[in-house]
Amino acid sequence: MPARERRGARSIERYASALLLGFALAAFVVVALATSQPQLLAPSNLFSILGRSIALGITAIGQTFAILVASIDLSVANLISVAAVLASAIMNGEPAMMIPAALVVLVVGAIVGLLNGLIITRLEVNPLIATLGMALILQGLLSASFTNFAGSVPSEFQTFAYGNVAGVPISMLFLALLTVVAWAVLRFTGFGSDVYSVGGNRDAARLAGIKTSRIIVLAHVICSLCASIAGLYLASRLRSGAPWIGRDGVYDLESIAVVVIGGTLLAGGRGGVWGTLAGVLIFSLIDSIFNISGIDAFAKQVLRGVIIVAAVAFYAVRSRRIVA
Repeated sequence: MPARERRGARSIERYASALLLGFALAAFVVVALATSQPQLLAPSNLFSILGRSIALGITAIGQTFAILVASIDLSVANLISVAAVLASAIMNGEPAMMIPAALVVLVVGAIVGLLNGLIITRLEVNPLIATLGMALILQGLLSASFTNFAGSVPSEFQTFAYGNVAGVPISMLFLALLTVVAWAVLRFTGFGSDVYSVGGNRDAARLAGIKTSRIIVLAHVICSLCASIAGLYLASRLRSGAPWIGRDGVYDLESIAVVVIGGTLLAGGRGGVWGTLAGVLIFSLIDSIFNISGIDAFAKQVLRGVIIVAAVAFYAVRSRRIVA
C-alpha cells in the first residue's frame, strides 16, 4: 500500500470509534423521535443512560491496560462481586469504616492482579486460562462465604453513586477523571510507552531492555484495581454487596467487548482509553435503542453479538490494509 493510502487507513482506524459513537447517537435520536418520545433526549435522561454504564466504564478502563499488553482478564466480574461484598460487610452501615473498607478492597484487588500477572509471566500460563482460573477461585470463595446480600453501606458512601456536583453525577465525573488519568499515563509516561511496546512486540521490547514481565504484571494490577473500584461503586449504588452482581452484569465479557469496539486490538499494542470510553457510550446507546424499540431480550443479545463481531472484523480489515 502506498504511504499516502497507509496514512489514510490509519486515520480512518483512529477515528472509527468516534464515527461509531456518532452513528449510535444519531440512531438514538431517530428512534426517540420516531417513537414520539422526545423527552428521552432530555439531558437528565442522557445522564441516566450513561449512569447505568459507570461500573462497566471503570472496569473497561482497567481491561484496556491488560489488552494493550496482549493479555486479557476474565476474573474482573467475580472480583467486582468480591469487592462489593467485602466493602459492604466491613462497613456494615458505619461511616467510620468507609476508608478502611475501601483500602482493604483496593489491597485485595492489587493482590489478585499481582497473582494474575505472576501466573501469566512466571508460570507462562495463557492469560485466558490464568484469569479464568482466578475467576473460579474467587467465585468459589464467594459461594462458600455468602449466599445473599452482605452488610450495608452508610448513606455517606452512597454519595459516590447518587451524589452530584452542579447537576453532574459524581460517578460520571469520577469516570471522566479516571479516563483522563489513564490517558495521561499511557501518553506521557515511560510506563505507558512500555505498555504499547510490550503489546506490539514482546520479544523486541525485551531486546530493547524493557522488563516485559513487570509491565504485564503492573497492567494486570491496574486492571484488578479498576474492577475493585467498580465493585465499590456498585455497593454504593445497591446500598449493599451481593455475590452475584459482577457475574450477572457480565462485566468480564462486556468490558472486553467495549474495549475492542473502541479500537484497541486484542493482539495488543494499539488502542487507548478514549476509544474504550467511546465503546462504553456506544453500548449504552445501543441498549437504550433496543429498550425503546421493545426488542426481545434474546434478540438484543444476538444483535449485540453481531455488532461486536462487525466491529472486530472492521478493525481486522483495517489493520491488514495498514500492514500491506
